[in-house]
Parts: sequence; structure tokens; C-alpha cells
Amino acid sequence: MNEKFLLNTVAQDGGSRAGHFDTAHGRVLTPAFMPVGTQGTVKGVTPAQLSEIGPQVILGNTYHLGLRPGDGLIARMGGLHAFMGWHGPILTDSGGFQVFSLASLRKITEEGVKFQSHLDGSPQFLSPERSMEIQRNLGSDIVMALDECPHGQMERPKLEASMARTIRWLARCRDYPLAEHQGLFAINQGGTHLDLRTAHLDQILEIDARRPFQGFAVGGLSVGEPKEAMNATLAEFVRLLPSNRPRYLMGVGTPEDLLFGIECGVDLFDCVLPTREARHGRLLTSRGRINIKNARHRESGEPLDPNCNCYTCRTFTRAYLHHLFKAGELLACTLNSIHNLSYTVGLTRAARQAILEERLPEFAHTVRNDWNTEEP
Repeated sequence: MNEKFLLNTVAQDGGSRAGHFDTAHGRVLTPAFMPVGTQGTVKGVTPAQLSEIGPQVILGNTYHLGLRPGDGLIARMGGLHAFMGWHGPILTDSGGFQVFSLASLRKITEEGVKFQSHLDGSPQFLSPERSMEIQRNLGSDIVMALDECPHGQMERPKLEASMARTIRWLARCRDYPLAEHQGLFAINQGGTHLDLRTAHLDQILEIDARRPFQGFAVGGLSVGEPKEAMNATLAEFVRLLPSNRPRYLMGVGTPEDLLFGIECGVDLFDCVLPTREARHGRLLTSRGRINIKNARHRESGEPLDPNCNCYTCRTFTRAYLHHLFKAGELLACTLNSIHNLSYTVGLTRAARQAILEERLPEFAHTVRNDWNTEEP
């Protein structure tokens, strides 16, 4: 086993845990939110601004970077870290979710996925081996196995067939030689069926017994299923994952979902939500969500969030942020993104500190109560 990725749990509080694991590009303190940098950039934010925000890991995407500018080019430029000027840990998605979203443009076979490029319609093929090849060329620290991502309402027989293919693909990913510094994470599927999740995990662990994975991800949630079903599954399933490896909940990032996932024992999260919401003027604060477009902010001299010390909140008024957004200025997206990322990364950082001090239930109760103190 690559012991570099082993998770060292330093504190527990109920089902939650605080820990750390190491990568070639630095130590990761958990729980942690990972901003999404799909195309080699977190939208609207420079690496220097990201460094001030302080995320533990950022994401790149195999599908998008493989198409443009191409993984070969990025390899020739010294890998994704050098290419994008980010020197902390990077996780790369396998491309499975993007292929899932191209339902009308792709055909899944045992060998892999044939699809049309969303850029120019050209024919493309993504197999487990090709996904691993791209990620090796990118040089990310955490490599995700290629899975088939089923939608949230898939019928059980089709879901079981999809899971079986994901296991076969997982074995092929495990057999592909990655760079020495890279760690491979397996992805568990099964929808909201706890018995299928558990059976799928058993199959993953059979492969793990022969050649260990460096982490375990929960995929296929927050893809159309009812929130209550997602939470019920998560609460029961996370504790079944191996405790000595990082646990990653994929594609989940609302403040409510982060807090619930942490309470269940999740270590890592990612989502495009903070930057996507920022680009639409929807901002996350300690007092609740606000829409900076609303007229009530036009003459407000308040900071966006009085409990936030990010560059945006300590420098500008709501009136200025309202003006930038209404004027269509690009700076609006940058300042809004800096804040939303700071809030989201800060929420997981504060939760970690609460776990270390054995006060997570009180922390969570206070945070949830405070979310309702401001009208959007």
C-alpha cells in the first residue's frame, strides 16, 4: 500500500472525524472542500487568490483537459501543476460524470465510451486505460477511476448492470501503471439502495485486497434523487468505508450538504456550486444566502458577510458589489467567487476545528440557526 495517502485520524466527534493524509504536493487536512478547476482554472480566480483562500486540494477534469488543450501538451509543459501555476495537491476527475451528462452524444460499451466532442462533434473514445493515461499525463496527485455514473432514478436492474461494468472497469484502472506519486481512488455506486452500495463496496474491497486503493469515493448521489433519500443512504453507508483511507463524497457542495456529510464522516467534498452561484450574483454567507442583484443592496454600506475576513468582505461594501454586478463588470464574478469559495472552504475548516475541540454538534447547531437570520 502507498502509505503516503493513508488517513491519520487525529480526532473524532460522533460520526465525524478530523485527520490528514500526505501527497507529493503537500499534506491535506480533513474535512476539506476542494474547489473545481475543470479546465485548469478555478473560474474567475487566480492561483494567488486561491492561495489566500487556502483550499487543501483543487480539481482538474480528464474529459475537458484531454480534449483541450490535450494531455500530451500538458505533459510536455511539465504537468498540470506547472501548467496552471498551482503547486498544491490536485485531484483529477476521471471524465465519467461528463460522459454521463452527454447522454445524447455517447454510447457505452464494455470497452469504454464512444462520444462526440462537445467542442467540434468529432468522434472520441474514453476507456478505463485512456482515462488513466490522461491522468498520468496530467500528473495529478489523486486519480479517479473511470466509472459509469447512473442517474438518480435509474431502475434497479439497469443500475445493477451499470455497477457490474463499473467494477470491471475499476479492475482495468487498477492494472494501469500510474506515476509513483499518484494515488488511485475507487468510486462506489448503488444509488440510494443501501444493499447495492454495500455489495458494490464488497466487490471493490476484493480488488483492494490484491492491490490497495488510496481512497474511496461515493459517487452517484446528488444526481436527481430526493434529498431525503440521499441523506439516509449517506448516513448509513459512509461508516462502512475503510477508516484508514480518505472518504470522498463527489459533486456535493451546498453548505447544508457539507455539514451533513461531515457529521456522517466524509473527509473530502467537491462541487462547482460556489463559483457557479457567484457568477449569478448568489452569495453564501454566515447569515444565509443573499442575491446581490436585489435593490435592497444598492445603498448598503455593509460588508457582504460581517463574519467573513476574505478579501471581498474586508475591502468592499454590498453597494459596490451590487454596482459591479448590475454593470456587468468582470470583477463582480471574481469578487463574488473569492467570497463564496472562502465561505465554503472556511466552513469545512471551522468544522475541522470543532471536531478537534469535540464541539461539532454545538457548532453545527449554531451554523444552521444563523443561516436563517437574513432574507435573500
